[in-house]
Amino acid sequence: MSSADTQTIPSFNARSPRDLLAYGFGAGLSPWAPGTVGTLLAVPLYALLSVLPTMLYVLIVAALIVAAIWACGAAAREIGEDDPSAVVGDEIVGFLVAMIAAPSGLIWIITGFLLFRLLDITKPWPISAVQRMRGGAGIVLDDVVAGAITWFVLLGLHEMVEASLRGAAHAMH
Repeated sequence: MSSADTQTIPSFNARSPRDLLAYGFGAGLSPWAPGTVGTLLAVPLYALLSVLPTMLYVLIVAALIVAAIWACGAAAREIGEDDPSAVVGDEIVGFLVAMIAAPSGLIWIITGFLLFRLLDITKPWPISAVQRMRGGAGIVLDDVVAGAITWFVLLGLHEMVEASLRGAAHAMH
């Protein structure tokens, strides 16, 4: 039996704001790749929030981070595990951080999604260092760091693409 088979199955209450956030509206209960499913749930949420002014977007994401630290920590304590796979509120806020003022377009959403998942799964330093924190902060803040690194890389990639396009346009004249 694998460790996934022995995990405590959480009791999800769809009327509980804590459970809705911690379990990503139930996405975290997916038997297959709950973190990825939770991140997929964040994509339409990002699409809704992306039309807001950047400062309002950032304020909403900051509030969601604080709420996720509380909700994910409480759900993990209830389940009795440090970072249960069913708790995906951290992936949701991490992806929202990754997409702060991201370049517009489907290709950037897909790139942000894939890069964020890669960093969240592999947890290179400094993500791995942040994950050592205990409780809700440890559950959420490693994803926030993964999101921040994703954001930084996305902006760098966008600048490289733009510079390349400017160079190509200049060469044509």
